[in-house]
Amino acid sequence: MNIQGIVDKAKYIVDRHRLDEGVYARWLWQEKRAEQDGIVSSASGMPALRNLGVNEYGCADAANILYIIGQFIQEPEKRAAWIKTLRGLQNPETGMYSEPTHHTIHTTAHCIAALELFDAMPLYPLRGLEKYLQYEELDQLLTNLDWENSPWNNSHQGAGVFAALVITRTCSLEWKQYYFKWLHDRADPVTGLGLKGRHGSAPLYWKLNGWFHYFFNHEFAHMPIPYPEKLLDSCIAMYRNKETELDRFFGRRAGFCEIDWVFAMNRASRQTPHRNAEVKDLLMDFAQGFLAWLDAQDPDTRDDINDLHMLFGAMCAVAELQIALPGEFSTEYPLKNVLDRRPFI
Repeated sequence: MNIQGIVDKAKYIVDRHRLDEGVYARWLWQEKRAEQDGIVSSASGMPALRNLGVNEYGCADAANILYIIGQFIQEPEKRAAWIKTLRGLQNPETGMYSEPTHHTIHTTAHCIAALELFDAMPLYPLRGLEKYLQYEELDQLLTNLDWENSPWNNSHQGAGVFAALVITRTCSLEWKQYYFKWLHDRADPVTGLGLKGRHGSAPLYWKLNGWFHYFFNHEFAHMPIPYPEKLLDSCIAMYRNKETELDRFFGRRAGFCEIDWVFAMNRASRQTPHRNAEVKDLLMDFAQGFLAWLDAQDPDTRDDINDLHMLFGAMCAVAELQIALPGEFSTEYPLKNVLDRRPFI
């Protein structure tokens, strides 16, 4: 299947969001209140009024998307402009990045990860995260996250602190080992998702959406994923029983739920032969529907694909599907998953 049309559409959308060299908006218009293919945009948790100017996620995700599709910035002068913009968004006192739609740790990790694509670092030390270099503080952060009821957005903190400190070379090998041991010692052996004994009210797919952020940290550090067989069992069951375990718009919108499931399926299957043929069959089944849907969307009017952060999530899923299913989905230049370079999306 030739999916170059999806790549061309993504490049077109990124270009539409350009304000200047390295300066990008996240959105082009205010939020649409009408239903769009059954999805009420106003229920997305986004602010009532979008900032249509330069945006942390707009700049970072433009870089991410261009990297994925093989059209990353090459000229030194242009790269310098991008680096200047991303560095300029950092708070010089705290070293943190802020944007109203995400926790500041997520925004910080995300912007630092975008800078890394340019082989660049932020200008200022991460003073807002330095306390977590102490094991007691890290333990308190991870322990006090809401694993039971809000594992998805809380993972932005628990995974983001690792990504930001690792990418900036701020933490030691011993600290990284402590971090992974903390997760391994507490991982749920029944579902392979979240922490044992801390189940709460969150549906299982929210735990997948959260635990995914810890998976890509494991992958980056070449660490084993806890209980990969149980993880695959959970992901397969969620897909086969999508009416109850995956929300009804899975694969029919731009966002991150799709990459969470695809990445977990593909990367866990590398660590175990468990149900391998079934994993490939389900990835193909999903890919055919999702890629056809994405290819059919109007880049001039569709709201979610014109949110550069949501488009980035969708393009991560497209790249991972091409990687997971060799020879099935062709593009003029092979797609790359940014997570194979550094953690955090």
